Amino acid sequence: MSELRFDDRVAVITGAGRGLGRAYALLLASRGAKVVVNDPGGSMAGDGVDAGPAQEVVDEIKAAGGEAVVCTESVATPRGGQAIIESALDNYGRIDVLIHNAGNVRYGSLKELSYEDFEAVLGVHLRGAFHVVRAAFPRMCAAGYGRVVLTSSIGGLYGNHAVANYGTAKTGMIGLSNVVALEGAAEGVKSNVIIPAALTRMAEGIDTSAYPPMGPELTAPAVGWLAHESCSISGEMLVSIAGRVARAFVAETPGVYRPSWTIEQVGEQIDAIRDTKDPWILPVVPSGHIDHIVKSFAIATQGSENAG
Repeated sequence: MSELRFDDRVAVITGAGRGLGRAYALLLASRGAKVVVNDPGGSMAGDGVDAGPAQEVVDEIKAAGGEAVVCTESVATPRGGQAIIESALDNYGRIDVLIHNAGNVRYGSLKELSYEDFEAVLGVHLRGAFHVVRAAFPRMCAAGYGRVVLTSSIGGLYGNHAVANYGTAKTGMIGLSNVVALEGAAEGVKSNVIIPAALTRMAEGIDTSAYPPMGPELTAPAVGWLAHESCSISGEMLVSIAGRVARAFVAETPGVYRPSWTIEQVGEQIDAIRDTKDPWILPVVPSGHIDHIVKSFAIATQGSENAG
């Protein structure tokens, strides 16, 4: 395969001052993309502003012959999201790629997590995704082209201790991406989710001495492909951890049909209800939502006829 390039493409990458976002920005810029490096440069909790990290990434891109600009607006407000996308339009006249990678972390068990910390994390991850998507999506549709990559987490798929805010936001990201994929399908806009795991400052304080190599650069190529015009999927999720790239997906068991149920019958049938043999995997695009209803109704209709 010839080298996949981003010449004449404009990419906005949030949270690009450090870690994964920085790796994405450097990779896309090295392949010809003009990049808006968005990062307020705050702490992991989301406090403070420091233009230094984003500026350092821009300086590195320019030193290598690429093009990039700094944007330190926060994704956590509608005005900030709009300003981030306008930075791409003002500097380069278009927006082709949106990678929402910005994030913060505030820990606390369900017994102690404050409402402030719950809202602060949703504000950057999930509402932040909506703020930049809401600003970019109409532009992409008008141009007939767009690639959106939103960031979920294994914490969103499987949960984790002491991060109800983070897990909730990361699961919500999947729903948002699916809607972007559906509404963008007829207008050349594709949206997918990356579920990355890499050693970044989020791992500070964790003993990672026994971890395999898992720098941000190992995840960047998967995101690069999702952001490229050759990306052939939409409404899907790719996992990238320690060199392993895989697809994550939602599935249903075929289940059990009855014309009526009691609590006791659910208990009696629970093994059959949970039987994962012959699962339904319904692609979001073009019609997973409808397919779910049609297949379920077909079973109900067939069951009713057999019962009659």
